[in-house]
Amino acid sequence: MSLFAPSAEMVGRDTELELLREALDRAHRGEPASVLLSGEAGIGKSRMLREFARIAEPQATVLTGWCLDYGSTPAPYGPMAAIVRGLVAELGGAEAAGPGRDALRLVLPEFGEGPIDRASVAPESLGEAIANLLEAAALIRPVAVLVEDLHWADAATLSLVSFLLRALADRRVLFVLTCRTDETRRGGPVRAFLGEAERARLIERIPLGRLDRQSLRTLVASLAGDVDESALTRMLERSEGVPFFVEELVCNVQGPLPETLRDLLLARFDQLGDDAQRVVRAVSGSEAPVSHELLARLVDLDEQRRDAAIREATNAAVLVVRDDAYAFRHALLREAVHDDLLPGERARLHWDYADALERIADETGAPLQSALAFHWHLARDAPRALPAAVAAMVQAKVSFAYSTAARFGELALELWDQVPDAEEVTGTPRVMLQMRLGQILRNAGHGERALAVVDLALSELDPHEADPAVHVRLLRDKGLNLQNLARPGAIEAFLEALEVMAARLDDDRLRASLLTYLAGRYQLAGRFEEAIGLLEEARSIADRLGDDEIASVAINLRSAGRMHLGEVDEMIAGFAESRRRAQRHDSRLRYRVNYSDALYVTGRFRDAIVIAEEGIAQAESIGVRRTSGSILTQNIVEPLLELGEIAWAERLLDTDLGMRTLRVFRVYTTGSRVRALIWRGRLDEARSLLDEWRPVFELAAELEQQVAFGYLGIELMLTTAGGDLDGAVALVRHLLDEAPTVNALRRFVLLSAGWLLVRMRARGDAERASGLAREVAAAWEALPTGLRGDAWSAVLLALCAPSEQALRAALPFADGPDIPVIHRVTVRLDLARTLVAAGDRASAAAVLAEAGEIAAALEHAPLQDQVAEFAAATGLRAAGTADAIAEAAVDLTVRERQVLDLLVEGLSNRQIGERLFISAKTVSVHVSAILRKLGVASRTEAAVVATRGGAVAPASTETLSGAQVIRITDA
Repeated sequence: MSLFAPSAEMVGRDTELELLREALDRAHRGEPASVLLSGEAGIGKSRMLREFARIAEPQATVLTGWCLDYGSTPAPYGPMAAIVRGLVAELGGAEAAGPGRDALRLVLPEFGEGPIDRASVAPESLGEAIANLLEAAALIRPVAVLVEDLHWADAATLSLVSFLLRALADRRVLFVLTCRTDETRRGGPVRAFLGEAERARLIERIPLGRLDRQSLRTLVASLAGDVDESALTRMLERSEGVPFFVEELVCNVQGPLPETLRDLLLARFDQLGDDAQRVVRAVSGSEAPVSHELLARLVDLDEQRRDAAIREATNAAVLVVRDDAYAFRHALLREAVHDDLLPGERARLHWDYADALERIADETGAPLQSALAFHWHLARDAPRALPAAVAAMVQAKVSFAYSTAARFGELALELWDQVPDAEEVTGTPRVMLQMRLGQILRNAGHGERALAVVDLALSELDPHEADPAVHVRLLRDKGLNLQNLARPGAIEAFLEALEVMAARLDDDRLRASLLTYLAGRYQLAGRFEEAIGLLEEARSIADRLGDDEIASVAINLRSAGRMHLGEVDEMIAGFAESRRRAQRHDSRLRYRVNYSDALYVTGRFRDAIVIAEEGIAQAESIGVRRTSGSILTQNIVEPLLELGEIAWAERLLDTDLGMRTLRVFRVYTTGSRVRALIWRGRLDEARSLLDEWRPVFELAAELEQQVAFGYLGIELMLTTAGGDLDGAVALVRHLLDEAPTVNALRRFVLLSAGWLLVRMRARGDAERASGLAREVAAAWEALPTGLRGDAWSAVLLALCAPSEQALRAALPFADGPDIPVIHRVTVRLDLARTLVAAGDRASAAAVLAEAGEIAAALEHAPLQDQVAEFAAATGLRAAGTADAIAEAAVDLTVRERQVLDLLVEGLSNRQIGERLFISAKTVSVHVSAILRKLGVASRTEAAVVATRGGAVAPASTETLSGAQVIRITDA
């Protein structure tokens, strides 16, 4: 029986089906094409998928996987088993998976002998292995990957699908996802995944709406023949145009209409014989397709009667055959059958499932803890559900599926009070379960829930009777959760933990560890001397104990503090020692987090990227990509933005913002997202995003100086880019008068003030700029020597006291590798202004042309606009451009004309590429050609030329050297 055999004619979906066909065609050409079919339950998503698969099968390999509903505890990588199994069958083996082939056992344990050591398999290896298999299959023929019911996906599946969408965007692979969007919770992982995937243009949404009257008439006619208008009206009222409900109503058209939806859903079921109903009831206990072997264990019928019952149920379209398993035709029908069971029947059914699955696990060694926890829970057998939930939590954790582990842990906590001897049954005290669950929630990025669990444990703890080591660790975890949520109280929690230790616990190693956490908070608050004192004490303890781990962390943090005090050479030496002494994952990861940040702050941008990339690889290998990996992504994005690698930075932000992480890390990446929007000239979006996050920024800024300086710098960039010079001046005044003076991040904001000074002078506000420049220069000179640097000092001081000699001397420094690239433009802009003032217009025009070319190459829209604004104000290019258009038509290719039209609309290179289905790099080549042919310096000037200096004459086309060209002529 074909999975894709339709049960009724599909109607009212011609447009949507054509969009799917077009997506398949794009995928065939290797273009991004993935699709989300969205709509309410019963709207026809699965039916549409079956029809599309039937059409696609002759020209593509079609692979289908299903996300399964285990209530609050979905199994990791639910749909991947069927997809991987199909790929292996298509390719005749799994060799194409490459070095990560063993990771496939995370979804298919049968791909090897013996139990899998999940702790040794990194989750990214699974993604790479599946991506390799899909790439290999796509070389043979296009591949369509269909993932049903994404609303039931676990976090591990969402992360994996997100990776595959990005990794295979330019391969001949089409993903079609279905989702009940009305069942995705606001703020939940599925809603966040979909929002980010659509924002990043990884998927195109095709919504399925309800059927109109005409489509309903056609559907009813295909199911039951002609009906009169009154019956059709009644059916439209009852079904509300939902195709599934229509089909159920039609099944009872000759009898009395059911009074409720359940009656409608059960109408077909009620017509089955006793044996078939028995089979259907058994299958209703599982959201997953039920294998023939499992069904045989659940239904006590002889083989002949059982097969006859299954055939009756499938012929009645109550059940369908999926590979070698049985499932309901529609999830709503399964729910209705299951809900129709009496409470005792339902509990016995799940008891039978759990008992059968336990026997299968004993016989095969299959890891079935998640299913066992689910069924024992619904069987109301808390003593068995509790240990299964704890085991499932551990299993998911070692598979790096932290969100799934958290759900099982929360289930275990819910069941705890229902089991009198819970501690004996699970082999762990309740407080230890709470502590472990809190840590899992933190790693999963659930900061609020992690804090709630820790607070619950502390409230249940008797501080005088409890194990002081547990008490101290819970206080430590509370401090960590508070800092991750950017809330006050972390310092107080760490201090309380130290007080408990002083009174009740002699554990030098734990004390040294707490000192490093407290020192870290002091440093973020700008209390560097206090922090360094605590870190010296922690290192002394570690050295006495011979503990290189604690010593590495203490030296690491002390080095970061020395950087802010201007002791850069000592910082570098300290980080080298920290790396030498780092022995385990925690100290190595903290080294890479802090050293990459320190390299960025001191202007060593390329080195910072290398160290942060190493850190991300490590974070992924130990399953903390959502937490430590997020801040390491930020540590790459920040130097990329200074280097002008905007496209790379945007790709990383798209990936990171699509994942759930801790609140404080989202503060950092959101700030970088605002900066990227400013770079692209999308200032309204930047303001809107900043306004949305402003309360969070302001709260975090009270606790962390790096947030405060970053927030101030972003505000300064936005006001300067938008031309709000009064607002920008006020921000610089705040920096000079109120912001902390001992912090290495201060120099970034001071350097950014150089752009403001250039813009003020270009606008004719030279007198006020001169006064502000003197104060900025004085503040710069007050920084410790180690924080100024030759390149940064040369550029900023030249912008503060501009002269032709100083600005020309600053140019080599501005063009160097260790200074924000925007100053390649700002220095040239100010030099052009200086030359105009001196009457050397020819030299000014040449320098301005260089500035325009650099701004265009960087795709920095505000700087491009500023170059054009200055050119228009000085008339340096207006006459030449008009002459070029008046005297000779400019030949542009068809593609260049298309690009120019979109430039006029104000689109960025990336947006133009998305519109024309070409890469941003290709767009950049076309833009450069347009600027050269038009003889202009910037995108803005090109747009002005196209709309004012000349008019496009589409009819004036000719063929030149085999290429069609369009001539731009005078209006």
